[in-house]
Amino acid sequence: MTNTIIESIASRTTTSLYDSSVTLSDEQVRELVRIATTAPTSFNLQNWRFIAVRTPEAKARLRAIAWDQPKITDAAVTFIVCGQLADHSVMSQRLAPAVEVGIMPAQMVPGWEGAARGLYFEQPQRQRDEAVRTGAIGATALIYAAHALGLGSTPMIGFDAEAVAREFALSEDEVPVMLLSVGKALPENWPQKPRRPVAEVLDFA
Repeated sequence: MTNTIIESIASRTTTSLYDSSVTLSDEQVRELVRIATTAPTSFNLQNWRFIAVRTPEAKARLRAIAWDQPKITDAAVTFIVCGQLADHSVMSQRLAPAVEVGIMPAQMVPGWEGAARGLYFEQPQRQRDEAVRTGAIGATALIYAAHALGLGSTPMIGFDAEAVAREFALSEDEVPVMLLSVGKALPENWPQKPRRPVAEVLDFA
């Protein structure tokens, strides 16, 4: 029996050409981000933010600092996926909903906060690494959600990070991890390119 989830994941392709006449509603954008935020994060920090760039003016500003890539203006929306530097001080706030619904005992929270402090406090490289991991995992969930909903997507790292941070008012603790365009793919897009054999990328220990 075919597993529809696995089939959806395995059949995804990167979109280069979008139907620029197709738009997404506020609710569709919110649903994509809702699904993205079900992805895992370290200590449930949920240290991400998604900026949905979709007005013509905002798309033009972003395209100008992102290698003039047409996908940014042709797609229905381009997300600026931001990872936030891992910060143990937000732990109690982020874990409070899990405590409130009875998933996590309140007495466990200080232990988690202490562990996160030990891992990230005064560790700028580790904080940044976690921000990038978090943003990338969330973006991946969004990519597969978009595909499952019949939409194409394009992850992009071709942009001026400092300019993006300045133009779109990122805070000092936010890293622009990638741009992610989402919209209706045109039929002229290539099919999925062949992947390396599993034997070349897998080792058992």
